[in-house]
Amino acid sequence: MAKVDYQFNTKTLSVEKVRETIWDKIKKILRIALAGFVFSVIVLIIGYTFFNSPREQMLNREIEQYELQYEILNDRLDRLANVLEDIQHRDDKIYRVIFEADPIPRSVREAGYGGADHYIDLEGYDNTQLIKEVHQRVDKLARQLYVQSKSYDEVFEMAKNKADMLASIPAIIPVERGIERVISGFGYRIHPIYKTLRMHTGVDFAAPTGTPVYATGNGVVKKASRNRHGYGIMVRIDHGYGYETLYAHLSKLNVKNGQQVQRGEVIGFVGSTGISTAPHLHYEIIRNNKKVDPVSYFYNDLTPEEFEYIIEKASRVNQSLS
Repeated sequence: MAKVDYQFNTKTLSVEKVRETIWDKIKKILRIALAGFVFSVIVLIIGYTFFNSPREQMLNREIEQYELQYEILNDRLDRLANVLEDIQHRDDKIYRVIFEADPIPRSVREAGYGGADHYIDLEGYDNTQLIKEVHQRVDKLARQLYVQSKSYDEVFEMAKNKADMLASIPAIIPVERGIERVISGFGYRIHPIYKTLRMHTGVDFAAPTGTPVYATGNGVVKKASRNRHGYGIMVRIDHGYGYETLYAHLSKLNVKNGQQVQRGEVIGFVGSTGISTAPHLHYEIIRNNKKVDPVSYFYNDLTPEEFEYIIEKASRVNQSLS
């Protein structure tokens, strides 16, 4: 039974039945609809704020899984980086040392990959920083692996040329019975003419004029000069692998420019040409354009006792012969 509304008529002092117009019904329906709409909006807001839909729950689970996988990936990258660091250490401290090669600078191994715009496509996401860090680490490892691969290629080539390299690196004393002939070694010594302490960049071997001088390794004569000043008559040999040797104050040459020489071959004879106070051989080793102590390379034809003796004798601060 439909609900009937009544109202009191103050004019007739009687209760009369309320007659609703169509507009009254429309307003009533609109009020009910508006109330329902407002209630629905409130319910939806509460629902979306405090509760996840099944799809949102699924997406959240996927995001959590992705974050977990990124953490696992980062952990694996840490282990790979540690393995690569160990390989790099062995490469620099063992393999390249064996073959007399300089270690690869850290600036080269740690070189960056790409520029600031390289990761621009990864911007704008909730986990942008995490994604970028993983990409950067992968790119850095890729770069380091490339550098290490090229280093091993170089070491492999050096290993193939091991015999030639060992025959080329200076490794003997350049005059006969050399340990007794050492007068002055590498380092600061008193100059024989100026009487001041100056850097002596080689080893002086005292010997009679005409004593044979031997090439200390295989190589090519880079310069055979008859200059009467400075080093006087001298020979400079390029041994390859970054090594050169210099033999100064000779009395006579036995080689010419561009000539191939073998270790132990006579290249000249002891003299006292140039700035020299007595017959002797001034011998230098240049490695990668830097003069180094030749005594460190007298290991091929000396006993441990002889090597110790020559090191002690060459280390004395005395007057050089040139």
